[in-house]
Amino acid sequence: MMYAPADNLIRHVTLRQLQIFETVVRLGGYTRAAEALHLTQPTVSMQIKKLNEAIGCPLLEQVGRHIHPTAAGTEVYEAAQDILKRMQSLGEATSELELVVKGPLRIAVITTAKYFMPHLLGAFITSYPEVEPILKVTNRSRVLERLRSNEDDLLIMGQVPDDIAVEAHPFIDNELVVVANASHPLTKCSDITLQQLHKERFLAREAGSGTRLAINRLFAEQGLNIQPYMELGSSEAIKQAVMAGLGISVLSRHNLRLELEHKHIAILDVKGFPLFYRWYAVHLKGKQLSLVSRTFLNFLLEQGRDMLQQFPYGQDSATEQAADGK
Repeated sequence: MMYAPADNLIRHVTLRQLQIFETVVRLGGYTRAAEALHLTQPTVSMQIKKLNEAIGCPLLEQVGRHIHPTAAGTEVYEAAQDILKRMQSLGEATSELELVVKGPLRIAVITTAKYFMPHLLGAFITSYPEVEPILKVTNRSRVLERLRSNEDDLLIMGQVPDDIAVEAHPFIDNELVVVANASHPLTKCSDITLQQLHKERFLAREAGSGTRLAINRLFAEQGLNIQPYMELGSSEAIKQAVMAGLGISVLSRHNLRLELEHKHIAILDVKGFPLFYRWYAVHLKGKQLSLVSRTFLNFLLEQGRDMLQQFPYGQDSATEQAADGK
């Protein structure tokens, strides 16, 4: 099979085409690539077609419902990743030469962190208005996928993976509490044991979430095994289910400001709770952070806790409201 000569590629292949092709392969489809790049699916298809013509052979093939790169496509994909990374590094290097904190800041957070991360980003952007924040909120398994593929500058999570070589920087506390509907009988009890909780209908996040891992570990230490009454995919869904009286659960205090304020949810007095963990800013070990991401990391470490206390979702504010809600 004849490939296009180098001078032809230089004339006809664009960086945008390489970016689109890399995204299609990495995300496994045209639709997801279009969503990620804020393009229409026909535009993505057209650019892939033009890239095929410039290269001189098919780069993608469909096997069943999945799209895979051909042998030539794999080579183009690897080259595209190298070129795009070099372009990103070039942009970051020119910003650093100017000593100006500007450009994209890619942050991925687990869903629980969505309650406080926008506040921290907003405070940071106030100081550095030329930074372009890109915030991705998703579940833990997807965050770990993004970490492995080095898609982001920093990732925010509560449970640091032990099977990936990372650098993890703790910056604020993550306080987990047991919650129930405000009219639940256990709200009148104190020193509730895990054995008592084990008899209740327990609402849990999906298997693999950081909170689920922490709770499973705590109960296992007491020889108990949680069989969830319901599994739900987000903290917001769990809050709604708790308020509806479907069961009890464990949530981060950061997520409960409004519900505690209006006494829709109560924090139970359970032995061993609250559980104190940390929120971490994580990146792959050895990753060269840009000036923007280094500056934001320093901001989290030096000012994150104090900044959160200025907002409604701050830790101290939530603690006071929790006391009012009892």
